[in-house]
Amino acid sequence: QVRLVESGGGSVQAGGSLRLSCAASERPTSKWVLAWFRQPPGKEREFVALIRYHGGSAFYADSVKGRFTVSRNNPENMMYLQMNSLKAEDTAVYYCAVGTQYESIARAYDYWGQGTQVTVSS
Repeated sequence: QVRLVESGGGSVQAGGSLRLSCAASERPTSKWVLAWFRQPPGKEREFVALIRYHGGSAFYADSVKGRFTVSRNNPENMMYLQMNSLKAEDTAVYYCAVGTQYESIARAYDYWGQGTQVTVSS
């Protein structure tokens, strides 16, 4: 059982930046795909970004492309989401997730963190 813990959420004004972190309880395997999802208030969980553990191109939702950057630090079992030029519509609970499929759908992921709140005020 892999445990994931997110941190770095908070409140920020529109145009600001935040960096989310996700710590994994064990060293990822080469098959892992690391992803970020979010759930805005009153809406369903939606895909944000993903990256393979062993490298390669990241993949982003159109709504965050050019503003968010996903990365990982393999030796430290960490994943990050750098969020710039934040907008009010980025307000959501953000979750990190781990799976073995290169997919942007939530059900493809096996392990989830507890989520961290990001609030962007306009």
